[in-house]
Amino acid sequence: MLVAFSVTPLGTGEDVGELVAEAVRVVRASGLPNRTDAMFTTIEGEWDEVMAVVKAATDAVAARAPRVSLVVKADVRPGVTGALDGKVASVERYLSDS
Repeated sequence: MLVAFSVTPLGTGEDVGELVAEAVRVVRASGLPNRTDAMFTTIEGEWDEVMAVVKAATDAVAARAPRVSLVVKADVRPGVTGALDGKVASVERYLSDS
């Protein structure tokens, strides 16, 4: 499965980059395939392992913020691996054909 999520600390001021970096550290340390962009971090893996990472990343931010907002979007597709790169590659193929 792919899970795209965003953890936002609330009540810590306007600059949240340092606290968001704590969540990304947790994701990267998990060893699961992942990618971070300006809006979301996406992780690929099995349900239990991915959700455990999302929880740990949220807990890392919550340890330093009085409130946390969490947005999660999941693509649950059993038996599929490599979707983190494969979905993007598919779109790029279509773009190069134009």
